[in-house]
Amino acid sequence: MNPFTRFRYAGRRAERIAYAVGAVLFVSGLAHAVVLIATGGSWLGPLSLRKAVTFGLSFGLTLASVAWATSFLTLRPRVRSALLGAFTAASLTEVVLVSMQAWRGVPSHFDFETPFDTAVSMTLAAGGAVIILTAVGFTAAALVEPGPDAPSLRLAIRAGLVVLLVALATGAVMIGRGVVASRSGHPQLAYTTAGSLKPLHAVAMHAILVLPALAWLLRFTPWPEAHRMRVVRLAVAADAVLTAVIGFESFTGIDPLAAPLPLTALSALAAVALAGTGVYALSGIEPAVRFARVTHGKARGR
Repeated sequence: MNPFTRFRYAGRRAERIAYAVGAVLFVSGLAHAVVLIATGGSWLGPLSLRKAVTFGLSFGLTLASVAWATSFLTLRPRVRSALLGAFTAASLTEVVLVSMQAWRGVPSHFDFETPFDTAVSMTLAAGGAVIILTAVGFTAAALVEPGPDAPSLRLAIRAGLVVLLVALATGAVMIGRGVVASRSGHPQLAYTTAGSLKPLHAVAMHAILVLPALAWLLRFTPWPEAHRMRVVRLAVAADAVLTAVIGFESFTGIDPLAAPLPLTALSALAAVALAGTGVYALSGIEPAVRFARVTHGKARGR
C-alpha cells in the first residue's frame, strides 16, 4: 500500500494530523525562503530568516517521515497516538517560536536578554526534550516489537530511528553548549560552539526518511526479500559511515568542506553508495511493473 493510500484509508487520526501539520511547516519554510530571497536578506547569523526556513523545511519533512515510518510499527493505538501527538505538538511549537523570533529580529536560542525571550528559549529547550523522549519511545518500540513483516523494512525503520536519535542528541549537545556559553556572558561564542555541530545534526536528521523509503521502494521490485535485505544493509552501512565521518569532523572542529583528503574520500564514498542504493532500487521498479502486467494478462487469458 503506497503512503497516499495509507494516509487516506488506513491512517489513524494522529497520523493524519501529523501529515497535515508537517505539510504546513514545510510550506512555511518555503514561504520564508521566498521572502528571504525577495528581500535580499542575509542567510547568515542568528537573526536571519534562514532559521525559519531551515526549521520549517526540516521539521515538516521529519514530522511526516516519522509519522509514516512509525505507522508500520505494531504499537497500541493509545501509545502511538500519545507519542506521535507529542512529537507533532513539539515540532509545531519549535517552528512557530523560531519563526516568531526571526520576524522580531532577535535570536531564538540562547537569548536571555528579557523575561519573554528567556521564556521562548526555555520553551524551545523543553520542546526539544519532548521530541527526544518521543523518539526514544518510538525507537524502543521498533527494537522490541515485531514491526513490519518484511525484515528489510524493519531494519530500515530501526536504523532510521537510531540515527534520528543521534541527530536529536547532537541538537541537545548544541543547546547545552550554547546555554553554558551564553550564561557565562559569551553570547557570540554560544552560536559559534553550537553551530559547529550543525553538519552532523543535519546529516543524521533525515535517515528516518531515506532508509525506510529505500526499503519501501524495494517492495515494488521483483527481487526476493533476501536480495532486498542486502541492499538495505548496504544503505544502512553507508549511512552509518557517513554519519560517523561527519560526526568526527563536527566534534573535532573540522570543516566538512575543508576536511583532509581521507575523510573527504570516505564520506564521498559513503554518500555515493547510499545514493546508489536508491538508484538501484528505482531501476528495479519498471521490470516489476512489466512483470505484474504480464502476470495479470496471463491470468485473464486463462
